[in-house]
Amino acid sequence: MPEFDKKITVTAAFLAALTIGLGAFGAHGLEKLVDSDAIATFETGVRYQMYHSIALLILGFATVIPAGTRKWVFWFFIFGIIFFSGSIYFLALKSILPFGVSFLGPVTPIGGTLLIVGWLRLAYGLLTIRRG
Repeated sequence: MPEFDKKITVTAAFLAALTIGLGAFGAHGLEKLVDSDAIATFETGVRYQMYHSIALLILGFATVIPAGTRKWVFWFFIFGIIFFSGSIYFLALKSILPFGVSFLGPVTPIGGTLLIVGWLRLAYGLLTIRRG
């Protein structure tokens, strides 16, 4: 039996690297393109993406957590990151994008809900671990 979940840990590492790149872009590349409110919004997306990348990394090494729980939490967090942080990135950049993104406004809370559900699924999975 592996000592860690390779898919989750590799995905977490990739997402963390991507987050660092996005954070650097937000800190150094956006200041001349968008206003300070948009930069703050972008930073919120980066922050939540990094929190959940770290959580996924920990999850991947936590083999005491049942595989089914890890799988569900992984997918809730992945889609939560895509919907929450992804929509925030586009909305923060709306003033410089050549296309409209206002349709993404309702996607952000869906992503936030998926992140919350992921945490609740993790809590449920931890509560129901049976000790042998």
